Amino acid sequence: MTADHQNKPDIALATAREWMDSKHISMLVGGTNSAVAVAVAGLAAEKKVPFLANGPGTSALSNEACNPFTIHYAYDTVAIARGTAGAMVKQGYKDWYFLVADYAFGAALQRDAMTVITAGGGRMIGSAKHPVGTADFSAYLVQAAAAKPQILGIANGGSDMVNALKAIKEFGLDQNMKIASLLMFITDVHSMGLQDAGGLLFTTSWDWNLNDESRAFARRFYATTGRMPTDVQAADYSSTMTYLKAVRTLGTADSEKVMAYLKSTKLKDFYAEGYVRADGRYVHNMYLMQVKTPAESHEPWDYLKVVATMPGDEVFTTKAETRCPLWK
Repeated sequence: MTADHQNKPDIALATAREWMDSKHISMLVGGTNSAVAVAVAGLAAEKKVPFLANGPGTSALSNEACNPFTIHYAYDTVAIARGTAGAMVKQGYKDWYFLVADYAFGAALQRDAMTVITAGGGRMIGSAKHPVGTADFSAYLVQAAAAKPQILGIANGGSDMVNALKAIKEFGLDQNMKIASLLMFITDVHSMGLQDAGGLLFTTSWDWNLNDESRAFARRFYATTGRMPTDVQAADYSSTMTYLKAVRTLGTADSEKVMAYLKSTKLKDFYAEGYVRADGRYVHNMYLMQVKTPAESHEPWDYLKVVATMPGDEVFTTKAETRCPLWK
């Protein structure tokens, strides 16, 4: 079963509750929007149904909103911030201005990025919040230009991020300041084109061109869809198969037994290698990527190059930092 929650927690909750109560589903995958995911995670805990959250970014899912039945599988705002913001601060970019999506994900990303920036001796000299689905960023970019930061951090995603970056190019802001897109997908790069996106840095949990296993999965995906998968799409497939393998191994779909198994077994497939902690975080490598220039790309969808491989134990929330009572 699939459903479009339209980025609305009430729709997501109503759908998930119906599936759990009437359809008696054994597990749930998705919840890309952060506010949606936090709401659904609470319901998953109430109903004791495993919830594998891949697309949502908020680090709250493995902190204050953690529960025994949610696994935050792909990435989160802490890892993104430590990857991208950490790299930029090390390069000497200390004065930041943020363009922030005005909901849970944007707030978490800005907060987690500022933790890294402040620790590195940087500061935030301003920020502008915008509604999800903004088409015209001109007013926000005028504010950013007036602040004269060294770096403009884009704390949004999807069409908002693409529209913001296109507007930044049109305004010429990239000539006066460095641009850091904290969350980006390969489909965003495809939409923008290498001419506009080339050189951008961002952090991701996976890329189709990492190794032979990732390429094999991606080419099967491409044969069906006509495009290469994002890291979230790869995580959706990986988490689903990981759950099904656990059920097959145990011979039961009992939620408590499956979750206990997943938290006591090392995981490894085409997507990642790692383990699930008590707070529900799947700990695996993350990758600092740079978008290639047109001259560096050798085939369709050959858009990214690895700048750094970052061990999960270093980029995700540590035990000393956790706000999850299950892991304290």
